[in-house]
Amino acid sequence: MSRAANEATDQGLVQILTPEGQRLPNQMYDAYLGDVDDDMLRGFYRDMALTRRFDQEATALQRQGQLCLWVPLRGQEAAQIGSGRATRPSDYIFPTYREHGVALTRNVSFSEMLRLFRGISGGGWDPRENNFHMYTMVLAAQMPHASGYGMAINLDQHGWDEAKRAAEGDAVVAYFGDGSSTEGETHEAMVFANSFNAPVVFFCQNNQWAISVPFDVQSKVDLVHRAAGYGMPGIQVDGNDVLAVLAATRWALEHARSGKGPVLIEAMTYRLGAHTTADDPTKYRMSEDELAWAPKDPLIRLETYLRENKIVDEAFFAQLSTDGDEMAAKVRKDAMAFPVPPLAKSFEQVYAEAHPLIQEELAWHLEYEAGFADESGVGEK
Repeated sequence: MSRAANEATDQGLVQILTPEGQRLPNQMYDAYLGDVDDDMLRGFYRDMALTRRFDQEATALQRQGQLCLWVPLRGQEAAQIGSGRATRPSDYIFPTYREHGVALTRNVSFSEMLRLFRGISGGGWDPRENNFHMYTMVLAAQMPHASGYGMAINLDQHGWDEAKRAAEGDAVVAYFGDGSSTEGETHEAMVFANSFNAPVVFFCQNNQWAISVPFDVQSKVDLVHRAAGYGMPGIQVDGNDVLAVLAATRWALEHARSGKGPVLIEAMTYRLGAHTTADDPTKYRMSEDELAWAPKDPLIRLETYLRENKIVDEAFFAQLSTDGDEMAAKVRKDAMAFPVPPLAKSFEQVYAEAHPLIQEELAWHLEYEAGFADESGVGEK
């Protein structure tokens, strides 16, 4: 690795904003925060607050039976907003199923995201419009896809020198959790990315729990140390510090897109709520652990900094609260108005072309469905 890559790896935990909201100098990463002004800081807080409000509304919709499932992100907003805002529009994102904040930074509609969780679509948005891929429900399935996409970028940019790649090149960000870090696809993806020098940033949100399995069972060492085994730089960042995440991701993307290969980022954060709405964390998690992480809340941290430096006033928070409620009301209205496609429609989406087995199963389904209609009188002319 280069000297700069070694310096990035040797930084230890990167932190710019302390849990008390104090800004720390950083010799390496301050250079990646030169454009961060008051407007941008207010924007980061707004992004995080709206994402949390959306999360609350989606959770309520699920509890009311309007969504099949919901995957909360409360506590991980800084990791997502900081990394998402570090990307260029031409960079391609491969998310898991929890990157609602990253989706916001890519201009994916919150309402459209609920089509998947309402059970009426396999996706909800066109990934080609925002370079934000469909949510991946199978753990780590997106990881090889990300490496393959990065390898394709190299083919498209073959012959470009480092300066051209840095200025005009693209990169890939692959999000995954600490639970996915033990999946074989993650290992294979990192091997391929490094072997072929693919411009991929592997961004792990280590929220300390893989459903009910604590991180110390998943790994005996910090995940960032695995980067050395693949020959790539590894950065461990305070995932509740939006500025540290922004700076570290910008560095990693610059490194990757300039032709120097992939980077692993481990963002240390905490899932304040449940893994999904089907989960009850009180069954496996100690309340003392939750209480210890509560003061590290990314929104509280940035709010403290903004208030102490007189970057915001009460009118800012009042307007944001109003905007959040209006956004949530629109999301609810949109979700309830989505047309529900007939179940038979799903048979058309299994294969790109008609398949005899699927056609046979569709015929059986239609006959079965018609039987209910006959008994109830529904559909009779």
